[in-house]
Amino acid sequence: MTSLTHASTSSRFSRTLYGFFLGLIAVTGFAQMPIFKRYYIADIPGLGWLAQFEVTHLIHYGLAAVFLALCTQWGLTYFLEGRKPMGKAALFRGITMAILCVTGGLMVWKNFPEVYFSHALIHVLDLVHMAAAMVLVALSVLSVFGRKA
Repeated sequence: MTSLTHASTSSRFSRTLYGFFLGLIAVTGFAQMPIFKRYYIADIPGLGWLAQFEVTHLIHYGLAAVFLALCTQWGLTYFLEGRKPMGKAALFRGITMAILCVTGGLMVWKNFPEVYFSHALIHVLDLVHMAAAMVLVALSVLSVFGRKA
């Protein structure tokens, strides 16, 4: 039996935390649309909260704040430690995360009463945000299953 070093334990914990938040943010983000009620997923015992917009909205915003903090921490750690250049997959994932953060921030900003966005811009923001979320989930899943032993 091998002992785990602090770095590998910390890295494993970080990856688990990342996956947990990514999964919850994705579920609560898609719950903003009425798909869970429409397709009777919310009728499954214990999943009724997915059909309540206010609940999923608040959870999504809270998790997004934590996710932004994690992304900031990871980004600062990467740049301050002077690590070697990122691989193509990590760079693409980072760009996708940046797109998510920017579009999400703009969508939050548009909710303020003094801010006006055209309907077309709101639709574009929604679609780009949703597409980036799906790409990030796909990239994350591929990175887990694409790892070499």
